[in-house]
Amino acid sequence: MITVYFAATNHDWDEFAEDLQNEFAAAGLEANLTRDADPALVDYIVYAPTGWLKDFSPFTRLKGVHSLWAGVEKIVGNETLQVPLARMVDYGLREGMIEYCVGYVLRYHLGMDRDVLRKDAHWDIHIPPLARDRSVTILGLGALGAAVAEALKALNFQVTGWSRRQKDIVGVQCLAGDEGLDSALEAGEIVVLLLPQTPETNNILNAESLAKLPSGACILNPGRGPLIDDDALLAALDSGHIAHATLDVFRVEPLPADHPYWAHPSVTVTPHIASDTRPSSAAKLVADNFRRAEAGKPMLHTVDRSAGY
Repeated sequence: MITVYFAATNHDWDEFAEDLQNEFAAAGLEANLTRDADPALVDYIVYAPTGWLKDFSPFTRLKGVHSLWAGVEKIVGNETLQVPLARMVDYGLREGMIEYCVGYVLRYHLGMDRDVLRKDAHWDIHIPPLARDRSVTILGLGALGAAVAEALKALNFQVTGWSRRQKDIVGVQCLAGDEGLDSALEAGEIVVLLLPQTPETNNILNAESLAKLPSGACILNPGRGPLIDDDALLAALDSGHIAHATLDVFRVEPLPADHPYWAHPSVTVTPHIASDTRPSSAAKLVADNFRRAEAGKPMLHTVDRSAGY
């Protein structure tokens, strides 16, 4: 019998507990899933940054921690956590992100905002290029970025991807490093940000990098709010160099009511819904990872502390 401590909110417990218990049983794990346990008897922790747990040192028998979030910037630097940490990269999160990104890329590509009969009944014909003639840049080629790149390539878009470390994705031009970033930006008629939040990626879209995008480029950020210098983006939108930005994540959430993004005519705000953790699919991954750990195998999607993700 293993003891699994659930360190998240009451809402998370209501959402995840039943699915976790069912998946533990399906994986052949005899597991006591609890929110009330002696830390010295806990084998694994299911964790969310919104919970109360900050100090992992009392959990002396701990073998692994599984986050319910894809982002780990709020835990990766916690020095009290000395066991493997797995982040959430399940099929529900992946498919949800693909659908969100493909939907908004197609919105920009097809010009959906302009291709509506105006109230004066003016018949304004606009024929967009084919996807094969549209370049899309994806900044970040981790599990989610790679999946989005493959989906867009399957629709015949010219896809360029950039990451800190060199990647290889069939049909996608994969770039890395500072020079690669410049080339990726210069190719980005539509830019999708799917980078993790690290000191190196904060403000990766700033005044200098935004200026390297083609005039009239569109931006989609379902990654992390601090990837964008907000003042620089607003200035680029006001000048017309950037045509539109769809933003799902922000430095402060919920986005404050007086933030300029709300009223800007060239900004679409979505409330951090690009791809949420879905209990049914997330529970399968958690159960599989704890089963692997019990069998002496490494958990999937473990975090590289030195890289920050």
